[in-house]
Amino acid sequence: MTENFTHINAEGHAHMVDVTDKGNTQREARAQAFIEMAPETLQMIIQGEHHKGDVFATARIAGIQAAKKTSDLIPLCHPLMLTKVEVDIEAELDNQRVKVTSLCKLSGKTGVEMEALTAASVAVLTIYDMCKAVQKDMLISQICLLEKTGGKSGDYHIK
Repeated sequence: MTENFTHINAEGHAHMVDVTDKGNTQREARAQAFIEMAPETLQMIIQGEHHKGDVFATARIAGIQAAKKTSDLIPLCHPLMLTKVEVDIEAELDNQRVKVTSLCKLSGKTGVEMEALTAASVAVLTIYDMCKAVQKDMLISQICLLEKTGGKSGDYHIK
């Protein structure tokens, strides 16, 4: 059984997939990530008492910026003309964690899954960075693609 790897050329070298002849379709992807922390750290953020400023606002901007820079970070990703990037941040007090959800959209030839995953990842990394002076043992987890629509491979929704 021979597998056809799209990011490997005939010589076995990594390459960027040629999407020249693909048609534009509406594409959307959602991803999420969590960061767990001590109740005191979470309260400090929620109450706006962090000495570095608004942690959630900074993380939201970092996530949006990261989605736009995904092709600079992931070697074989195409640079994309994103039409929407949204990063939502929600404190889950009962679970002592923060949930980050990202949404990326475009009309294009290739998907936006990596952009959504990068946005969620960088947003939680930014929360960690801003709070590490207060707590170093925060736990980042469950970075995953929630859903994607559009493109040849069809729709995907997490089970």
